[in-house]
Amino acid sequence: MSGILALGAYVPQRVMTNKDFEAYLDTSDEWIVTRTGIRERRIAAEDEYTSDLAFKAVEDLLARHPGALEGVDGVIVATNTPDALFPDTAALVQARFGLNAFAYDLLAGCPGWIYALAQAHALVEAGLAQKVLVVGAEALSKILDWNDRATAVLFGDGGGAAVVGKVRPGFGFRSFVLGADGTGAKELYHACVAPRLPDGTSMKNRLYMNGREVFKFAVRVMNTATLEAIEKAGLTPEDIRLFIPHQANLRIIDAARERLGLPWERVAVNVDRYGNTSTASIPLALKEAVDTGRLQEGDHVLLVSFGAGLTWAAAVLTWGGA
Repeated sequence: MSGILALGAYVPQRVMTNKDFEAYLDTSDEWIVTRTGIRERRIAAEDEYTSDLAFKAVEDLLARHPGALEGVDGVIVATNTPDALFPDTAALVQARFGLNAFAYDLLAGCPGWIYALAQAHALVEAGLAQKVLVVGAEALSKILDWNDRATAVLFGDGGGAAVVGKVRPGFGFRSFVLGADGTGAKELYHACVAPRLPDGTSMKNRLYMNGREVFKFAVRVMNTATLEAIEKAGLTPEDIRLFIPHQANLRIIDAARERLGLPWERVAVNVDRYGNTSTASIPLALKEAVDTGRLQEGDHVLLVSFGAGLTWAAAVLTWGGA
């Protein structure tokens, strides 16, 4: 069985608070906190991009787990904000750390890091890789419309990294749930090559989100995906020691928590400090849970995320076993 052998994360130094938005947008700290739970977020420096965030997340992983990259023969970077369409950001990571590994980017919206974990797990189990470095990194501040109150206040930048490989029996990944519904593509997008979607929806070169529709979608799939993942793992909600949901909106997190019947003490929350960091969201929260002692070897962990596509993903793993 495979699982997470090492973990690291990084956030940029610059902190942007809700008060900063009050200076030029028709909004307020109270309005943002009430609707999202976000109080501040981290913003990449002008010359800091997704590859830089990925590098620093991996450097943090190495500082915590010296030698963790030995034997890594695959690199997957989940991101929605790659430095370039090509070369892939994963190849830049491979080169930076001198790895003898294949490398590719994965674009699946905010659930991309869980998608990448699933692929890493499958590669290891199939014998196609010994160890896979899985990174989630985003410089979302580079693609925002800073004058759009509906989106500018929601997102932040950051990166997380994990090494996936074989763990001892009784530990590691127990289930994955992956899904997509492309009929909702028009609700959350950023243009690249085409000026419109196949249904004729015009796209602009800045992040767009239909908040109302995405909120309804998120509440629905966070509930269904988590319950399905728990069932596939042969567990019940009571068995989950820590629930780590995508950090997009505190109200969405609360709805999922209530559906699972979990107390807040068993839910990881950092959306108030980082906002929505997309693919970096889950590894950032996971790393914090380890650092604060909220996650111990043998604990069952539930991960879930949703995002553009529309997509969703959930996973259950038993922590430890390295």
